[in-house]
Amino acid sequence: MTTETATTDTEANPLLAPSPLPYGLPDFTALRDEHVLPAFRTGMARHRAELAAIAADPSPATFENTVLAVEESGQDLRRVAMVFSQLVAADGTEQRHRIDEEISPELAAHEDAVYLDQRLYRRLSAVDVEALTGEDRRLAEETLKAFRRRGADLGPAEKRRLAELNERLAVLAAQYGRHMVAGNAAAAVWFSSAEELAGLGEQDLAAAAAAARAAGHDGGYLLTLSMFTSQPWLEVLEDRQARRRVYEAAWERGTAGEHRTLGLAAEQAALRAEKAALLGHQNWAEYALEDRTAPSLQAVRDLLDRIVPAASANARREREAVEAEAGHPVEPWDWPYYAARIERERYRVDAAALRSFFELDRVLAEGVFAAATALYGITFRERQDLPGYLPEVRVWEVLDADGAGLGLFLGDFFTRPTKSGGAWMTSFREACARTGERPVVTNTLNIPAPAAGEPALLTVDEVNTLFHEFGHALHGLLSTARHASLSGTAVPRDFVEFPSQVNEMWMYWPEVVTRYARHVETGEALDAEVLAAIEAAALWGEGYRTTEYLGATLLDLAWHSLAPGTVVEDPLGFEHRALVDAGLDTALVPPRYRTGYFKHIFGGGYAAGYYSYIWAEVLDADAVEWFRAHGGLTRENGERFRRELLARGNTRDPLESYRAFRGRDADPEHLLRRRGLLG
Repeated sequence: MTTETATTDTEANPLLAPSPLPYGLPDFTALRDEHVLPAFRTGMARHRAELAAIAADPSPATFENTVLAVEESGQDLRRVAMVFSQLVAADGTEQRHRIDEEISPELAAHEDAVYLDQRLYRRLSAVDVEALTGEDRRLAEETLKAFRRRGADLGPAEKRRLAELNERLAVLAAQYGRHMVAGNAAAAVWFSSAEELAGLGEQDLAAAAAAARAAGHDGGYLLTLSMFTSQPWLEVLEDRQARRRVYEAAWERGTAGEHRTLGLAAEQAALRAEKAALLGHQNWAEYALEDRTAPSLQAVRDLLDRIVPAASANARREREAVEAEAGHPVEPWDWPYYAARIERERYRVDAAALRSFFELDRVLAEGVFAAATALYGITFRERQDLPGYLPEVRVWEVLDADGAGLGLFLGDFFTRPTKSGGAWMTSFREACARTGERPVVTNTLNIPAPAAGEPALLTVDEVNTLFHEFGHALHGLLSTARHASLSGTAVPRDFVEFPSQVNEMWMYWPEVVTRYARHVETGEALDAEVLAAIEAAALWGEGYRTTEYLGATLLDLAWHSLAPGTVVEDPLGFEHRALVDAGLDTALVPPRYRTGYFKHIFGGGYAAGYYSYIWAEVLDADAVEWFRAHGGLTRENGERFRRELLARGNTRDPLESYRAFRGRDADPEHLLRRRGLLG
């Protein structure tokens, strides 16, 4: 169906009224693609009318009639935006990507109309912020800061140029996302025979055969790709040529053909540099860091400068061990295979065999959910009567310790050709104590779907991802913020990963892992010696993992440290020089993402922010030490973490929340020790 045939009857549009379903879960059974554009446009019109009335109010500006009124405005637009952003990411059909490209510049123009409205800004500025306290003061301060950061103080000509830049950037991000998803699906590698895939387990082989049929092949096997450069298949494929084909397919994504994204990325970086200059900054990275917990761009660079040499040295030592195991110089498609073999032989850890102990439903119920129950007293009840946006999306009701409903949790676990790569958390509704709105949050992963009738068995990394993303979900579910825009994960970008990284620690906690890590057929618990071996092997490969992450981080900062007016004619050459100049060797360890498939920074919200994972890990590693020192998985510890951090959202400075929890600032030595970077 084309966008021109869109329904215009607002009364029949399920996006233009609160859902009647429990917790306001969107009624996906009533939702059609043709509802989206009219809902966006009606929502924008209603929002503009509400803001015009606020700006024209002749009475003196107060918190209630101005700041709170702005906060409460635009509910229809908020509703459709939250729904559609997840749909286009998790089930991005060609139709939805076209809608996204059509509406994105309109949304950018609408946002500019809001933040560049001089009457509205003057009225907000007239509110006596000093007289406010608590969350109301925080809301007023954050609202004014948002207007200033989006150009409210600019002159008329600068505002016009800023609006042009924002519209173009919105189009480019939507186009990058569409081409990236399509390009990733097109790069899946087809093999004609099972012999080429020696080393692949029976379940993976069956899934690859099913994927080939689903993609229209008459036979053979199709290996789909994750968004990372280094693919998980490389650890098990015995045939070197097969490994090379998979690696090169992943490495070349976005560099040529109909799904080329390099030009889209380079143009975004150039326009962001110009936008930063308009807003008074030397480059985009400096502008972005102004709104983060990191005190400055230099502070981030100082942390990275401290880590890069040690991580690279670790990686070189690991390469020596890998090449000794291989008996020949290794290429990037060889390293994961021989590194996994060393792990099996040296530490007696067989990652492929471990999958039989990590069945999805059991990991969820007896691992992820059970840890949350032990810490926070919350419980989970699957609601098969409530529809997700696709049949395979599952819905759980989350109940507090006293039985009161907290919200809903949706799980969308399996990869599909229309789904963006990676894993993420998002919300359909946010907690808001003032209105009684309760959260509806989702976790979206990309686990290869099992063959029909087979259990979904996870890798160790996929188990870790489940715990990580659920940490984000907890951040949304347990919020007690009075105002929605300060709720849950609405914190600075370099703080948002902290709660999710802390939640990873429970993956191997003894009371947790002994419950969920059981053989899918026999129910036998994973042997304690194997668990001990996994922990002993934790530092093996840390040089590689840290270096590939740093490669992506430094590439992000290179693109977003461009001076205004810089035109990058050769994106791949720029990428190579940026990594070499930073002291990294892509022939040793390739970056986790390249320019052609770096969704975080060219199709998401992490531009000049990919450093956030390592920055937040300073807090995470320090917090983990606190949990260990105070008895680990207890309700008392959980309640402290919930009260001072998860519940707070952005209702106060997040570092103030951290100090309230920990009693001091974080010590970075714990991170360096965890990653094996201390001398």
